[in-house]
Amino acid sequence: MSGPSVAELRQVAQPPGHLERRNGEHWAGVLYMRRLSIYVTWMFAKTSVTPNQLTWVMTVAGVAAGFVLALPGLWAAVLAALLIQVYLLLDCSDGELARWTGKTSLAGVYLDRVGAYFAEAAVLAGLGWRASEVLPDWYTVCGFAAALGAILIKAESDLVEVARAKGGLGAASEAAAVQFRSGLLGLGRRVLAATKFHRIVQPIELSMLAVVTAVTDLVIGAPTATRVLVVACLVAAALQTVLHLISIMASRRLA
Repeated sequence: MSGPSVAELRQVAQPPGHLERRNGEHWAGVLYMRRLSIYVTWMFAKTSVTPNQLTWVMTVAGVAAGFVLALPGLWAAVLAALLIQVYLLLDCSDGELARWTGKTSLAGVYLDRVGAYFAEAAVLAGLGWRASEVLPDWYTVCGFAAALGAILIKAESDLVEVARAKGGLGAASEAAAVQFRSGLLGLGRRVLAATKFHRIVQPIELSMLAVVTAVTDLVIGAPTATRVLVVACLVAAALQTVLHLISIMASRRLA
């Protein structure tokens, strides 16, 4: 079946400025995945596959990564990291295919967000189970608690739009997110953002860290590094849940 050239597809699927969005593009997408995803999108553009179908597969890949990560051994951590790369690849391609085919929809946006919720929670929960080795223990609880925190952080952001919609307002501007009623709070947010500590609970970074800790555990003969990572994820998720809520309430996103 004939289809567009890669150059034609890129003009529509990756329009100028798309990769420069302030909060819309992950660093891995900018660094390498968008260079690969356009070719995957080009292949799917020749088929009857829909963007929403790609999003479903993306979600399955993300959740599967969490289940695989729960298994023991270095191979499981490596396979989980590869599944997260598939998740990221399809997360890029589903939107590109939607823009090319004109099949953008609210259902697609919703499914994409659901997929992000599921993947992030699954990887954190899987890491907690992995740290427990055999039977569930407090590390399992820490993993599931971190997963809950990650979901709450995303919910806090999404609920801004819910609140604005109920108030008859449109989407908040990107500028509103960094405009604070207190200059001290604004400074604090910039300092915390510069540390990038929030990324530890995100699937891409976490899957890479899980491989590093798996190698470390293999060397020392105990899951110590993985357990430290689980606790660090719990602390980061708890801090983010509180600080993100304060940041939203202190910003002008709800004004």
